[in-house]
Amino acid sequence: MKTEPKASLAGIKVLDLSRILAAPTAAQILGDLGADVVKVERPGEGDDTRKWGPPYVLDATGRETEESAYYLSANRNKRSIAIDISFETGQELVHQLLAQADVLLENYKVGGLAKYGLAYEQIKSRYPRLVYCSVTGFGQTGPYASRPGYDFLIQGMGGIMSLTGEPKGEPMKVGVGIADVMTGMYATVGILAALRHRDATGEGQHIDISLLDTQISWLVNAGTNFLSDRQVPERLGNGHPNIVPYQVFSTADAPMILAVGNDAQFRRFCEVADILPLATDERYATNPMRICNRVALCELVDNALKKKPRAQWLEALDAVGVPCGPVNNLEEVFADPHVQARGAELRMPCEWAEGGEVRLLANPLRMSGTPPTYRRPPPRLNEHAAEVLADWLGQRATN
Repeated sequence: MKTEPKASLAGIKVLDLSRILAAPTAAQILGDLGADVVKVERPGEGDDTRKWGPPYVLDATGRETEESAYYLSANRNKRSIAIDISFETGQELVHQLLAQADVLLENYKVGGLAKYGLAYEQIKSRYPRLVYCSVTGFGQTGPYASRPGYDFLIQGMGGIMSLTGEPKGEPMKVGVGIADVMTGMYATVGILAALRHRDATGEGQHIDISLLDTQISWLVNAGTNFLSDRQVPERLGNGHPNIVPYQVFSTADAPMILAVGNDAQFRRFCEVADILPLATDERYATNPMRICNRVALCELVDNALKKKPRAQWLEALDAVGVPCGPVNNLEEVFADPHVQARGAELRMPCEWAEGGEVRLLANPLRMSGTPPTYRRPPPRLNEHAAEVLADWLGQRATN
């Protein structure tokens, strides 16, 4: 008899008053780990991203629904209830749910919930064990606190666009909302830490996390390079500021990535590429010298790699332990046998979708004891109102 896996966050109740991507990502991760997540949405409209299409999910008859693929990306393992918090009855219902909740997630503008009596300072004494997480563009303090924040703006203001793109091209954003997603990841970490503290002391707390703070934190080596020498880095295209050769190169038929991480790997690459003299040339023998002579070396490497097709290079370099790989489009990604073996594509049963399922990206966590579980597909607006009121409030609430 098959037993259900244990859930690390079983029994944790999350009230999700957020929308778009950053905070919903955090709520989805908590849901994947077993938390009971209730998504509170605006009546008639719901989460903005429901309309961020095409593509939209098709229903059982093949017609477009009002749920976009974008919305699906951050809203599984949640139940939806529509509540209008601009009315006192809606505010009271939220309070009834808060009395049962362990976590509140919200991404209103700074001060936006205060007019509804739901700001942290207004409710912390009433719910002393509550972990209250506020996700904003710029944080609760500072001169930009009142500004709305969107991923694209934050990528520009936080510096990542200055590092991304071709050296003589325009600054370029990352192809997905990475500032939002990373903020959601950090929000999850903060919530888990706060729950650990709450369980040990009985004390809840407020988590103030912003897209800009998070964006700056994952400048990582580029940020610390600047703080170390105060030199503003230039865009390097697909090059690496601290390792050479470490970028995309041409081959006889398709681009490939060569990621030489040390001098021994460089020597092995030179042997396979039949350019062994470069491994002992003082201009290229060590990584610091390769950085100094980046342009000349990369031209030599590119010329060597153009002599054979990509598949031959990947096989030969992999055989000697030189890191390399293709540049896959998304069709190639999900057709890759390793990706398939790891289960990156998730198919969830869904009664209202065409074919009875929706296709999502799986949670990457692999946990031997309490793995992520997939219990609910992304909900339709207000789909679970009666269910939530029964489960959380025992039908004591009034609409």
